[in-house]
Amino acid sequence: MKEKEIMVVCTHPDVLSTILRLVNSRLQWNATGASDFKEAYELGRKQLFDLVLIGAGLSDEEEAALISELGEAKCIRHYGGGSGLLYAEIEGALSHA
Repeated sequence: MKEKEIMVVCTHPDVLSTILRLVNSRLQWNATGASDFKEAYELGRKQLFDLVLIGAGLSDEEEAALISELGEAKCIRHYGGGSGLLYAEIEGALSHA
């Protein structure tokens, strides 16, 4: 089974690091982090992602622009709630992609 490519966007370095660690601990998931809109936009132009996980820190306008630019990738928002919720959100999104 092919690894699912997941971009994690979060402007808070410690939170981004934690989410990347959690996502990358799962078999078949490969997460790449972006710490701001510009970095996420550039990553999305260079690589195809199965899922984009948008965390805290982007403005509403930046979120909308990113979702529009990454039209082929499934985009979900995650603002916390623990690893169980994170895993459930990702699994749910990937199963409906």
